[in-house]
Amino acid sequence: MLHKANTLKNFTLCCLDGEIGTVQDFYFDDQYWTIRYLIADTGNWLTGRKVLISPYALGAVMQTEQRIAINLTKQQVEDGPSLDSDKPVSRQFELAYYGYYGWPMYCCGPYAWGFYPYPSVKNNWHDATNEEPAGDPHLRSIHEVSGYHIHAADGEIGHVEDFIIDDETWAIRYLVIDTRNWWPGKQVLISPRWIERVSWGERLVFLNLSSETIKQSPAYTEESLLTRDYETKLYGHYNRQGYWIDEQINKEG
Repeated sequence: MLHKANTLKNFTLCCLDGEIGTVQDFYFDDQYWTIRYLIADTGNWLTGRKVLISPYALGAVMQTEQRIAINLTKQQVEDGPSLDSDKPVSRQFELAYYGYYGWPMYCCGPYAWGFYPYPSVKNNWHDATNEEPAGDPHLRSIHEVSGYHIHAADGEIGHVEDFIIDDETWAIRYLVIDTRNWWPGKQVLISPRWIERVSWGERLVFLNLSSETIKQSPAYTEESLLTRDYETKLYGHYNRQGYWIDEQINKEG
């Protein structure tokens, strides 16, 4: 099922033996646009720690109840590797984190947490040393990237308002683009697959699409239902093959 990231924020996080807090933010991999961690706000329970939950541990997202199940106990979360709230997520931390839970290192690609995983990137890593960067340069916060300006092939068209997340694979399926300064009242969806490049320093996202093509795309509103019919119409407008077709091909292959 597809969910807006801003809708998931403040959902209650429920471990196997009780609640631990609420959703604060998400970290995603900017190479593959896949959620790597949910960031939990644990209130006064684990003050001073940034509590990260891997999609390996995430269970059902209960939209009506505004809850997300976590397949861990509260003690497992409390005893996990500690990350200071003001520190970046280092490779050393990730090695300790995945080792503690006994999970394979996170996988690359949009199927990282689904049924068709790519090979783990662990084999491409060197042993962590003090000479390596303090934080993973490909790890981005959804909160931080919200507000980035969007440039079409012929000029600026809006900014990133939100993200659409698939709770089966934890891939980011779409960026919600607010274009109200150009076309009053209209929001559109852009797949990360259609992004040409991102200038993280300038907070700019570049698309190899014309502003008119984007303007004529199916509108997205708060009332819009992200059905397969809507997605098919959206991908058809851009003359692109749907991600669900690629996943079916991978499954059958």
